[in-house]
Amino acid sequence: MIAGTIINAAGILLGGILGFTLKNQLSAARQNAMKGLLGVLMIFFGLKATWSYLGGGVWLVLKQLTIIVVALTLGRLVGRLLHLQKTANKLGRTANENFTRIATGGASAKPKWNEGFLTCTILYCAAPLAVLGAVQDGLDGYWATLTLKAVIDGLATMAFVTVFGSSAMAAVIPVVALQGTITMAAQYLAANTLNAAMLASTHATAGLLVFCVAMLILDLRKIEVTDYLPALAVAPLITWVWK
Repeated sequence: MIAGTIINAAGILLGGILGFTLKNQLSAARQNAMKGLLGVLMIFFGLKATWSYLGGGVWLVLKQLTIIVVALTLGRLVGRLLHLQKTANKLGRTANENFTRIATGGASAKPKWNEGFLTCTILYCAAPLAVLGAVQDGLDGYWATLTLKAVIDGLATMAFVTVFGSSAMAAVIPVVALQGTITMAAQYLAANTLNAAMLASTHATAGLLVFCVAMLILDLRKIEVTDYLPALAVAPLITWVWK
């Protein structure tokens, strides 16, 4: 099942429909209120995912925390070597520049269909939550993270359709393709490769990264979350080595 991705897709489509039908967009005050609420919920669900996989005595908890810290450290090194955050930032800037140029250019900046499709695809798929949520959903059906992403993407789509039209909603296709593939790959690994301890360390690491995303949303701390994504692969490896 890819329940989280389906919910995410529904959020994008619903946001697009509302963007076409509502006369007025959400006010800045309401947008800030939604942003704050989403950030708080993300903190809760992220820490809950981490906490629920820690336990079994003081020594075991310390071991699990050590694995998470080492996985995040090594994962960040790998991410920086691969320039993951720099690539994501570059894609994000390009997408935002396209949106701003067209939104402020009036009729003379009428977008081509593929411009809206590519811009929205980048913004929806390059977000760390796309990977984190899909992995969590695949490991044990934890779709809370992708539900929060569905709200974020839906609110964004409300604005995007006023500029790009239906092409913004069409970006749901690559979102489903990417996140669905990640979820199914995680499902396969959970069923055939990862043992209970490896699953726990991976899920706990993902939860902590979701918490870091919340810090970004709330503007509390700038964290290069994308560089840490390889930690999701490093955590089960360390757990396997440290039996």
